[in-house]
Amino acid sequence: MPLGWPDPDFPLAQTGTAMIEAHELTRRFGTFLAVDRVTLRVPAGTILALLGPNGAGKTTIVRMLAGLVAPSAGGAVVAGRNVRADPAGVRARVGLVTDVPGLHEQMAPAPYLDFFGRLYGLDAATRRRRVAELLAYFGLEDQRGTRMADFSKGMKQKVALARALLHEPPVLFLDEPTSGLDPLGARAVRDLIRGLRSERRAVVLCTHDLDEAERLADEVTILRAGRVVATGTPGALRAGSATEITVRIELAGPYLSAAALHGVDGVTAVALEDGPIGPSSIVTYRTTCPRETNPRAVARLVETGAAVVTVSSEERSLEDAYAAVVQSEGVADRETNPSRSRDDRAN
Repeated sequence: MPLGWPDPDFPLAQTGTAMIEAHELTRRFGTFLAVDRVTLRVPAGTILALLGPNGAGKTTIVRMLAGLVAPSAGGAVVAGRNVRADPAGVRARVGLVTDVPGLHEQMAPAPYLDFFGRLYGLDAATRRRRVAELLAYFGLEDQRGTRMADFSKGMKQKVALARALLHEPPVLFLDEPTSGLDPLGARAVRDLIRGLRSERRAVVLCTHDLDEAERLADEVTILRAGRVVATGTPGALRAGSATEITVRIELAGPYLSAAALHGVDGVTAVALEDGPIGPSSIVTYRTTCPRETNPRAVARLVETGAAVVTVSSEERSLEDAYAAVVQSEGVADRETNPSRSRDDRAN
């Protein structure tokens, strides 16, 4: 394996075991409640995406789980180490990549990674092996001696990922890893993240890019005002969204009135459209429950003499689920705690 594996004797580093267990994790900055009793469980072999608007608490959660910020209440065990009792042990066992790589740009990648290998306590032979493996994996072998100030942002992100993986951590935190990248650069980093998934590693991804989360994540947790408001697989969140979708039914001939669908349970906004065979040969409507509504609508059309050719529905996206959850929670939050609308001050 080019990226290596976490230490086989490492606590919790085994298939199916939680690499991250957080219980009622809370963080206050003065009187401001940035993270409010967040509970998470991330098994080995899982990519978890943390989603939420600015100020939802994503970055603060990552900083607590990475041992950089102490919780005000609650706690977590990350890669077998307690974030409150042993933050240094946590930091030694995790990798962290942020949207700003923070490289020493006057250095070249090979000596830069060797320097961090020393900080992690790797011996000379291990440092040489890991630096060579990572530069090869990220396609940076030809730039191993080139000053990083001349690198593109995508190349700098690759170096930051290599730095985070140098000590083969079983837990990896990625905070907006594709922020500011051009489409091809972002695609390359996403492909690399897919390659980082392993049965012995957990990855936590903070992102505002919902398409990125849908492509990469096994589990998604949506945050609002420092609280968890929804969690599940991308498919489960899409299925649970109450957002209406449009259904289009193509008919074999013109259909002069859509009145037959009025009153069908679950059907709203019925309309007729011109189709490929002539006027009024497509019926459209809106529904929140296509699996239940569509059979009823088709049966009613057939009863009235229509010949159905095709039925197509819009696919719900993670964006639909996210918008529905965050907007509804935002209304509830303003009603119950107007002062919490200041949450844009902290991520």
